[in-house]
Parts: sequence; C-alpha cells; structure tokens
Amino acid sequence: MNDRKTRRVVPAVEVIRRPAAAPGTVSPTPTPTATVTPRPTPRPTAPAAVAPVPTPRPTPSPRPPVTPAPSEAPHAAGEAPVAPRPSPSTPVVPRPGPSSSVRPSAPGMGARPGGGFNRPRAPRPPPTAEQILALATKERVPARIAKGELEGKMKCRIWRKLHAEEAKRFDQVYTLMGQNPGLSLPDGFGVLQSGLTVTEFLARKERTQRKAAVKTARGEVDDSSVSAFIEGLVESKTELSIVLGERTVLDTVASVEPISFVLGRSGRQEKLQVVLITRRSDWEQLMPHLERDPKLTQKPASVARQPDKRPFSDPRPFLAHQGKYVRLTLRNGIQLVMRLRTVGRFDLLVGEDGHEVFVPLHALVRFSAEEEPDLASDDTAGETP
Repeated sequence: MNDRKTRRVVPAVEVIRRPAAAPGTVSPTPTPTATVTPRPTPRPTAPAAVAPVPTPRPTPSPRPPVTPAPSEAPHAAGEAPVAPRPSPSTPVVPRPGPSSSVRPSAPGMGARPGGGFNRPRAPRPPPTAEQILALATKERVPARIAKGELEGKMKCRIWRKLHAEEAKRFDQVYTLMGQNPGLSLPDGFGVLQSGLTVTEFLARKERTQRKAAVKTARGEVDDSSVSAFIEGLVESKTELSIVLGERTVLDTVASVEPISFVLGRSGRQEKLQVVLITRRSDWEQLMPHLERDPKLTQKPASVARQPDKRPFSDPRPFLAHQGKYVRLTLRNGIQLVMRLRTVGRFDLLVGEDGHEVFVPLHALVRFSAEEEPDLASDDTAGETP
C-alpha cells in the first residue's frame, strides 16, 4: 500500500486473465521447447487490488534449437505486454547433410582440390654427366648450376643475372675452349688467371706434372743400400777417384750434404758435377779397358737443373734389370758394361762385390740391357796350349 501523500494517477490498465482450470483437474504441463524464452520485459506496477498471475518459466532442453516465433504486435499504449505462452512444439530433427568423410587414399596419393586423387609420381632420374656438360656448355655456367637446373632448382639464366662478374669470366673461358678444342675448363681458367698463352700454359702444366711424377717415383724406391755404401766410404776415409765431366779428382769424402759432397782436401763438390765415384785402386785397373763415346768425350753433355728435363730421373725402370748386366753411357763419354747391383732413389751401384762403382742417375745419357759375357770361354781362350 502506498503511504505517500501525493498519489500519482495510474493509467487504466486492462488485465487479461487466463481462464482458471476446473477444480480437481491438473493443468497440462507445457512442453518445453529447445529455445530459451527471452527475458521478460519489466512490467509497470499494477494497482494493489489487481495482481497478474505469474507465468511458469520453461526449462531449457538439450534438443536442437528452433527459431522462436515472431512476437505479437505491441499493444496499445497503456496495455501491459503479456508474456508469450509456451506451446507444445514438435522437435525439429536436423536434416542430414552430405557426408564429409573422405575415402582413405593409398600411400603417395592425396585428394585433389577439384576432387579425385593424385597419381603417384615416379622419382625424377638423376642427370647424367653428359646432360650436365651439354647444358653447362650451352648456357656457359658452372657444372653445379647446370646440374641444379636439371634437378629442378635455380635456372642458369637466373644465376647469370645474379652473378654477372663470374658469368663474364665463364664466357671468356668458354670462348677459349671453343678456339682450342683440347682445352678443359680448369685449364681455361688457368690460362685466364696466369696471363700466358694456351701453348705456354700447357707446357708449364706438363713440366709440373713430370716433376710430381718424378717425386712420386723416387719415393717408391728404397735408398738404404746406396746410403750405406756412401757412409761406409766416409767412415773408412777410403782414397777415392771422383770423376767429373772433364777431369778426375783423387780425394776422400768427409761428409755428405743434400746437394754436394764435402771432400777432405778439395772442399765442397756439387753432386750434379759428379759422373762416377769408385775406389782409387779399382779406377786404376778399370780405366785402361773403358769404352768411350767420341762425341761425348770431346764435349760432355750438360746436366739440366730440373729433374724432369734429364734423360733419366725415374729409378723404377732400372729395378727390372737389377742383378743383370747393363750398358751405361755417361755424359762424358765413358761406357760401363757391368752388373747392376743396387738401385737407389738418385743413384745406381754397378760392379762386383767389393769393387762397386757409384753412378748418379743425372750422369746417364743412354741405358740398355746387355747380355752376360761368357767368362768361361774367355778363360779357356787365354790358356796356352
């Protein structure tokens, strides 16, 4: 009851009541729907004498949602809105859509965007060396770039745009290769970097390869026997005959250096000038019976400083004749026909045991195998009847 002194005029409100149920009967329970009733709009306060009947609130259900029916048109001014009456509704079953299941694909297959399945692709065969060389020559690029293009990587023309300076050098090298058919790509770059002509560069390359081959060959031969022979002469201080190009020196060997002999009285003697070394007594017996080449006797051959330019610098060909008789022509014309005893890296030992002759490889001009002389027939011929 309102106790305020000034009472506000309440507009007339028409109340529509729901017909009451007969006594003894149970009002039907409204079937709940899947929708949640919107929150009721706050109502204006009615007179104390008249009270609206509360409307039961439906309980939400887990059924599929249903679009609520449009509400009634708004009442005229002064009328209170009535809450929507819950009415029994038929549950709406959602319509089954197209199946989204995807058929399982075989290994290596997958669904294409437009439907269907991809066929497995065969692996791309690796490019051959001929294909790589042909593409590299055509595009004037390195072989690795040509191989990459054949494998599906960067194109050769893209590489040429990104590396203009390097592409220019490759153009120059391939031009040289076109002018000189036997020139390889590494050799072409060597010519370009050295500033030499193609002929000069190939000659220098050949010398370098020969030097490497000589070094490898010398490393494959054991030099211990020849070294032991020289050390024995040094320790015993034996009087030796050291034959040079145009003269013979009688002296002892005090020590051995990498490129020279240190003699007891004459001092240092370069090894390249030595033709042979033997004991003085053996040389006195050997010298009257030596054969000589007339031309070399008058003008001894010179010795090249580079091992690859000498007639004999690889000791391996002499290994097959070890223990056999050979003919050695030295650069001052002396010819020795003796048994080849030992082959060293830089020198040979010929002659009989205790009468060895030391011959450096750089002193040789010609070499050939010789048949072993028949010593028995010589002894028989020398006997008197």
